[in-house]
Amino acid sequence: MGEWYYFEGIDKLDSPALVIYSERVKQNIKTLLSMVDGVYRLRPHVKTHKSPDVTKLLLEAGVYKFKCATIAEAEMLAHAGAKDILFAYQPIGPKITRFVLLAKEYSTARFSCLVDNSEAAAAINAVAMEYQIHITVFIDINVGMNRTGIEGGQQAVHLYEYCNSLPYLEPRGLHAYDGHIRHPVFEERKRICDTQFAIIERTRDMLIDEGHHRPVIIAGGSPTFSIHSNRKEIECSPGTFIYWDAGYLDLCSEQSFKPAALVITRVISLPSPTTICTDLGHKSIAAENEIGKRVHFLNAPHLRAIGQSEEHLVLEAGQDHGYKPGDILYGLPYHICPTCALYETASIVENGILAFEWRTVARDRRIRI
Repeated sequence: MGEWYYFEGIDKLDSPALVIYSERVKQNIKTLLSMVDGVYRLRPHVKTHKSPDVTKLLLEAGVYKFKCATIAEAEMLAHAGAKDILFAYQPIGPKITRFVLLAKEYSTARFSCLVDNSEAAAAINAVAMEYQIHITVFIDINVGMNRTGIEGGQQAVHLYEYCNSLPYLEPRGLHAYDGHIRHPVFEERKRICDTQFAIIERTRDMLIDEGHHRPVIIAGGSPTFSIHSNRKEIECSPGTFIYWDAGYLDLCSEQSFKPAALVITRVISLPSPTTICTDLGHKSIAAENEIGKRVHFLNAPHLRAIGQSEEHLVLEAGQDHGYKPGDILYGLPYHICPTCALYETASIVENGILAFEWRTVARDRRIRI
């Protein structure tokens, strides 16, 4: 059969297409479990796969806590049977009502959300009171990402105590996302992570000293998973592990996850003697990185991207390249998370054969609620 990514049935698969290799997904879940001392330490983020099928694989493996970033992802999780769902976002405006209605409809699941200021906490409490439901909250601490979160220490303690004073909020712990820590040398990445995590530890100790129950701490993403996984009791929230990608394959060499998702594209034109054009445009692969860091072709690593538009990707192939229209390229995305969100369905390869499809249900902003 050749390389691991070749499969039977590709001649019937239109391109561009997102292809998931189910055996590799299951292996990545086993690797995830092996990196912690108990499944209770895991709260994987579903932003990468957005799929009830993958969620069920995780549930079958014993994972029961999850993290998400949109109401649709939270609803997908609840519908798939998840029982502990953190909406890792501070709901504002109409999103508060949607979140509360979701928690009320799926009353057998435990829902929680983030807060980082008293105004938002008061607004969430008011909607929760209207619908007569208690909402669990985690204080979002800024550890250097500088996009959301309150300063650790006394400010965070004051907000925790304020939430505790509101009749329909139940503060449960602290949340810290450190996705900015991306140093390629693991030892340096760990040093930075440990320094910033000390802010969380100090805040935790202050809460305990004030007489509060020991707060639950949810920390990290994929780049720092191998660091936080070695701490005691901390809940870890990697997401990209499920499919992995070229970006983390380069950055996180200390982690043993395997690429499990590719984009399939075909050569559609030969615009010059040295260039080829494929059907992998902006609408088919995440394009936030510079053009040379969007996709790596496993079966043609020498190809160099030189131009991209909505439905086309032009590649420098060199003189006498030999490519012809219809040739297939297997692309490993540099950033799989937003790439998945571009596809309504993913084609699943099982035992080397194109077998069935998984729907990327939570790519939509709204499912029902």
